[in-house]
Amino acid sequence: MLDWDECKKKFKIFLKLEKSLSPNSIAAYLNDLKKLRTFLDNKEEEITPDMVTFQHIQDFVQYLNEQKVSSRTQSRTLSGVKSFFKFLIIDESLEKDPTSLIEYPKIGRKLPEVLTVDEISRIIDSVNVEKAEGQRNRAIIETLYSCGLRVSELVNLKLTNLFFEDKYIKVQGKGNKERLVPISGKAINEITLYFQKERNFLKKIVPGNENILFLNRRGGKLSRVMIFTIIKRLAQKANIKKQVSPHTFRHSFATHLIEGGADLRAVQEMLGHESILTTEIYTHLDQEYLKSVINRFHPRS
Repeated sequence: MLDWDECKKKFKIFLKLEKSLSPNSIAAYLNDLKKLRTFLDNKEEEITPDMVTFQHIQDFVQYLNEQKVSSRTQSRTLSGVKSFFKFLIIDESLEKDPTSLIEYPKIGRKLPEVLTVDEISRIIDSVNVEKAEGQRNRAIIETLYSCGLRVSELVNLKLTNLFFEDKYIKVQGKGNKERLVPISGKAINEITLYFQKERNFLKKIVPGNENILFLNRRGGKLSRVMIFTIIKRLAQKANIKKQVSPHTFRHSFATHLIEGGADLRAVQEMLGHESILTTEIYTHLDQEYLKSVINRFHPRS
């Protein structure tokens, strides 16, 4: 009989060392597993991981549905559970995967909120560079939009990964995968001004953060929450009514590139998406455009 706690411990090591997932992602996977275990603990008999059947998983999905859990959350939870049992197969702790025939709930693709070029300019222009951290905040917004970074990639951006002469930066993305991303002249200029006005004059830098680009006034690395707060305040100041987050600039970056005619594969590389299907959400193709493509390029048109 397999022990839940022992399996969970091995699964956690697998996610960290083999999958190179971030602490946040690992916590999400373990939370998905916790939901399943809590559900199974309410059964009359004790059910260990090797006793879980297809019917148990199906009942669990039904339970989530009855709890009015959204399809998107159900899909996320089921993904974590499936990953756990796939691991047990890889680990040779199980011979048969009880989740293999379980289908994900159908979810509609929600188009992300996108800012217009004018709205982005208004947010950048709303930054008062005469105030403390003003130039840093301006450089942050310009970098997010110029490079399409995730917030975690932004706060971990290193000085040694800035290649301004070649107009590239090296980004460490999900799973510690590195990629090169072009950076605009405007972003380079704002970062340079940030050095000249603020960063070079920090009285102290927290040990271990010397190589981090964006720092707070105490010389420490900025948190993800701080970036959210900065952007929310600037969006309100610019009178933007949309829900704006750091990820909004990433969405806008991708959408504006594709609308301008950029190749989908190139955008996929710059965003660091493993699958091009993830990138396709930014295409926003309407029926008239699709018809025009057929009429222009199909040999029988």
